[in-house]
Amino acid sequence: MSIVDDIPDAIKTVPKAAVERDLGKEVESRRTFAIISHPDAGKTTLTEKLLYYGGAIQEAGAVRARRGAKSATSDWMEMEKQRGISISSTALSFAYKNFTLNLLDTPGHADFSEDTYRTVSAADNAVMLIDSAKGLEPQTRKLFEVCRLNGLPIFTFCNKMDRPALEPLELLDQIESEFNLPTYAVNWPIGSGDTFKGVYHRPRREVHLFNAEAKDGKAKKGEDKSTKGLEVLSVDDEKLESLIGAELHAQLMEDIELLDELGGELDLQAVHDGELTPVFFGSGMNNFGVQLFLDSFLGYSVRPRGRDLLGGDRVEPTDEGFTGFVFKLQANMDPRHRDKVAFVRVVSGRFERGMRVTNARTKKAVLLSRPSQMFGQDKTVLDEGFAGDVIGLNNPGSFAIGDTLYMGSRKVLPPIPTFSPELFAYLRNSDTGKYKQFQKGVQELLGEGAVQVMYSRDAVKQDPILAAVGQLQFEVVQARMLAEYGVETTLEPLPFAVARWVVGGWDAIDAAGRIFNAQCVKDIWGQPVLLFKNQWNVDQIVADTPEIGELSPFSIPPAAE
Repeated sequence: MSIVDDIPDAIKTVPKAAVERDLGKEVESRRTFAIISHPDAGKTTLTEKLLYYGGAIQEAGAVRARRGAKSATSDWMEMEKQRGISISSTALSFAYKNFTLNLLDTPGHADFSEDTYRTVSAADNAVMLIDSAKGLEPQTRKLFEVCRLNGLPIFTFCNKMDRPALEPLELLDQIESEFNLPTYAVNWPIGSGDTFKGVYHRPRREVHLFNAEAKDGKAKKGEDKSTKGLEVLSVDDEKLESLIGAELHAQLMEDIELLDELGGELDLQAVHDGELTPVFFGSGMNNFGVQLFLDSFLGYSVRPRGRDLLGGDRVEPTDEGFTGFVFKLQANMDPRHRDKVAFVRVVSGRFERGMRVTNARTKKAVLLSRPSQMFGQDKTVLDEGFAGDVIGLNNPGSFAIGDTLYMGSRKVLPPIPTFSPELFAYLRNSDTGKYKQFQKGVQELLGEGAVQVMYSRDAVKQDPILAAVGQLQFEVVQARMLAEYGVETTLEPLPFAVARWVVGGWDAIDAAGRIFNAQCVKDIWGQPVLLFKNQWNVDQIVADTPEIGELSPFSIPPAAE
């Protein structure tokens, strides 16, 4: 029996060629998702194993930071190649079992950026990757809250079970208690570390055996006659106890009884509503449990969703008119050319190369003559796309993050929120003779949205204030300013860790009068922002200065009228 049995028959039985011109079936066959994790949880490895199954790459290679080692397919920026990390968010598309999967690859390093938050806004599903030895970690918690804000279904993969790990019940309890999110174990680990023997797959009461010496985590044919043909067997098979040992077998039987008591059926509606997370166990590095997860994910995840429009209307993915929005800008993806790419998430209709659309913000018509699909640093020309797809467009300054592109009647999607940064620093130009290059680099790099930029209310102070979630984003800006614009820069850190937008605007600032223990700056939209050293100062000003009104941890950029 194929493990793709979880996929609805209506999708599974339709040949790809037969649905190319059927908008509804194209939408039904798409899954767009992001992977969220803490550093070193194995995100890059899992990403490449998924691409490997989709035939998108021929080798699922590990990422190494040392010079001369190969880089991951999804890593392309020079700093990413040097450090073996993912700094930028990349869109990767691949086909698998009559599905088109769009994987939004988010940074997994210790310091991530708001770019990551925006990428999540373009996803329909989220995969939460957990290091089974460590459980929930800080970056995972931050990204989870953004996923929840976007109402995404969340699928959990507990990785590195071939290493010493926390008890599976403890991992489930962490998710349920910290996130107030019920769990459903789709499969269950048999041991961990040196005693890891595989997983029990509940939907079909099967045991998938693990072999650490096999490249794909399963026994090779002819390698051991006693296990030949027994990589997958029924939990009731009499050979199971001898294969995994009496102690683990007894523990498995006890665990199965407990799981059945907790609930035998997966509530898909609760999953789609973000009120229940299916949980899987495996080892990405050993490629064990990855295909089992992927096949189940196809059956459980949601197709591209409809989205609310400003003004109260709604656009559905099967609506004929094209609608999309820009969620990411990237400059200089090709070091040989100073190119710019705008990443557009298709929301509805059919995208076609050469089509003319309207930018809701500028109200100008834009000819999309050179659309592309990104795969790491490689670009291929894209002739068409459907809801859920991510398209790269040449961007000679025509687009901004959050822009709505549409055909037909006017449509405007809500702006993408801007979240509170945690680090702040003035960016100084070390060579006044390169003023023009400095200004150009700042405008182009900050225009990508990798970090926020703010300015002092004092007109005399013209140096931009970089505002980021992590220190590495500052280093990225400095490195790219030098490598791509020939400008050396210095940073002057500011002693703040919290930003709050003043909902009442400048009138509230003026009404409040002198504000202590905070610095007032303005964002790129001219909106007032207060910078604080800590949350205690925020609470203090709210209590002592009621005239300031509401302070928000995020901001909604001005919408196109």
